Amino acid sequence: MRLEPLYRMVFDYPQSWGVSLGAGSEGQHMFFAEGRCDGRLAGSMRGANHPRRRSDGTYCPDMHGAIVTDDDATVLFQCGGYGRAYPEGARQIVCWLTHVSDDPRYRWLNDVVCVGTGEVRPDRLSIDVAELIWEPPAP
Repeated sequence: MRLEPLYRMVFDYPQSWGVSLGAGSEGQHMFFAEGRCDGRLAGSMRGANHPRRRSDGTYCPDMHGAIVTDDDATVLFQCGGYGRAYPEGARQIVCWLTHVSDDPRYRWLNDVVCVGTGEVRPDRLSIDVAELIWEPPAP
């Protein structure tokens, strides 16, 4: 297998809500996301993230959104993984993503699995997304 860079997603959360559960740091949140994707898939992005925050400070994202490409196609995506609680000030993101589109130019995404890495900064989040390419093992 290999990874083929697909796009960089940069966004912020202009609106958010959260509740803490119990005496610890366990919680549930709702974030509305707005941003942009640039790369092989390029366009504006909007979404909703409904992560659970574990007692160790790790966020478990449950993000669903839409990318409206610069050439006017719609690509929906889903993202899960971990928003690690470290390092402070630039927390790490490791995630998986899937996409779907009915536009013939982007239909190839409908059975692609992607992985991403990024970071959470005070003013923005960024995730570099790569397509996971299946390659036969060497004989």
